[in-house]
This record gives sequence, C-alpha cells and structure tokens, in this order.
Amino acid sequence: MCGPSLPRRRSLLAALAALAGAPGVGATTARPASRLPRLLLAGPFASVSNPLIRMAESGALADLAEGVEFVPWRDPDQLRVMALEGKADVLAMPVNVAANLYNRGAKLRLLNVSTWGLLWIVSRDPAVKRLADLRGREIAMPFRGDMPDILFSLIAEREGIDLRKDLRLRYVATPIDAMQLLVMRRVENALLAEPAVSMALRKTGSFPLSLVAPELHRAVDLQTEWGQAFGRAPRIPQAGIAVMSSVMDRPAMVARIADAYAQALGWCDTHAQECGAMVARHIDALSPEAVADAVASSRMRAVAAADARAEVEFLFELLLKKNPALLGGRLPPDDFYASTRAHAPLRAAAAAQ
Repeated sequence: MCGPSLPRRRSLLAALAALAGAPGVGATTARPASRLPRLLLAGPFASVSNPLIRMAESGALADLAEGVEFVPWRDPDQLRVMALEGKADVLAMPVNVAANLYNRGAKLRLLNVSTWGLLWIVSRDPAVKRLADLRGREIAMPFRGDMPDILFSLIAEREGIDLRKDLRLRYVATPIDAMQLLVMRRVENALLAEPAVSMALRKTGSFPLSLVAPELHRAVDLQTEWGQAFGRAPRIPQAGIAVMSSVMDRPAMVARIADAYAQALGWCDTHAQECGAMVARHIDALSPEAVADAVASSRMRAVAAADARAEVEFLFELLLKKNPALLGGRLPPDDFYASTRAHAPLRAAAAAQ
C-alpha cells in the first residue's frame, strides 16, 4: 500500500508535533508551555542558598524564564515580606517559617527539605563538648525566636537545662554578628550556622587577625544533640525551598525547579572550591574558602517535601506544644507539601534527550 503524499505526510507530522506540545517531531519534554519574563530565587547567607545561586549562574532554568536571578535575604523579617508580598518565585526558608506563612494565608508550597545539619556551638573553650558544659555561660544567639534559637531551646529543655537560670543568652541579629562577637573576644560561645562557623574558624586562623583573635573550636554539634535528646537520627529537617504563588500551580515548572535544585546541590558537593568562589561573588560577607569548608561540614540533601513530611511533622508537633504561634496555630494540611511525583515520566523523558 502506498503511503500518503509528501505534502500530506508533512502536514500529519506537524499536527502530531503540535499535539505533543513539542517543538519538533516526536519530542517529549517536561518544559512548561510558556516562559516567565523573570524567575527570582531568594535565600539567606547559608548553605541552603548555594544551589539557588548555581541554578541562576548555570542557566539551568533558562527554559523556564527569560531571566533567572538570585537575591539574598538578610533576616527573617525581610524573608516574610518577600513571601507575603510576592517578591520572589522560589524562596529558601526554615520549615517552620514556611508553615507559619502558609497558615497565615501566604500562597506557597514546601518543595523540599535540603538542610539537615548546619548548627554548631563554637567556643573558645576546648573543654565544651555538650550543651550541659555551657551551664552558667554566655552564648551569642542569632535570630531571636526563629529556627536556631527555637532548636537550641527545644534541645536544651529536653536535656533539663533551664534557659533562664542556667544560661545567659545574648541575642544578635544574624549569625555573622554572632561570629564577629566571638572573633573579637566579646563572647566565649556562639550558636552559628554554616558558613558562619567556617568563617569564624578561618578568620581566627589567619594572619594578622590570629594575633588578636581567640582559638576557636567546633564545640557542640546541635544535630548530634538533637538525636541524643529525642532518640532520633542526628539530623534536623531545618530548611528547604518553597515555591510561591507565581509558579506553585505550574506542575511541570515545579518539577523542573525541584530537579534543578537537586542537581545544583550535587554540583556544589563535588565542586566545593568552585562553589565557594561562586557564592562569594554574590554574597560579599562570605569568603570562597569558608564556603568550601562549609560544603564539607554541612548535612545537605534535597529530600522531596512529601518524603520528609514525617520528620518535619515530628518537629512541628514539638513546636506546637512549645508555642502554637510558631506555626500559625496548626499543622499545615496536605496541600502545604508540594508533589512532583506525577511528573516523573516527563522528567525522565527530558533527561534522556
């Protein structure tokens, strides 16, 4: 039997391509139907932001938007403004802040949990090994009432430490501020998140600052303390990324962002020096060497929010007992946790091309 004529065959092929939503014959991709004029990624001065910076620099999301940009947020107040006023499309944030914002009406979904261990007590005293060793001492504490402070208090109270009687907490605005107090000998202990930990250790080991700065030690791993206090693995579902109203109802776009973040995190893990140089170009307060050190010492793994839900809700239950306002009064519902599983075949097809 003779096939269709050449003009007719071309028409059929073009129709099939149009039905497939592909730019060419037989192509299948996970790309959304339309590009955004701009995709804004935002995060703090912490390791959770490293993959976002990589995503912006590498062009990994060029198919999603005409321009992809990373901007840092400096404190939790600025984060909340960005989320509530729709000033970013993808935001790295502590999981409790994501839940609080959601329960207050912000349009977002938690896409992943990627930060499982960044918090350390850094001390001038090498004898400090456990939280109990800090009784009667002063500790510089960043972000009062937010994740570092909350986790510290949960663990300390579980271990029978009275925060008012047994410790002297000196609250400061950011981890960088706490680091500076430590380096300048104005406090002996500070709760720091990476990369501020590595920054402090680097600064005190460098000339000429080492002539006046104290010797510092990674004294207490808060993730290990968490595991011992609650009988769990030594990891805390601390932070991840959330997709905001501009993208959260575009399933293919959400799937692409999730994949790109995981791939960028893998690149940072295997290219620590290059990652350090990249991050330092965007965040003046950080040095390339300290960022590279932090990559090696941070527990970072991109886990889909739905898969991390059990560990996240264990933390949330503790927060609800401590202060329901930390979560906006309730556990967030199913819709809080973004799902990308339905689009796995599309992602696999895209990866195969």
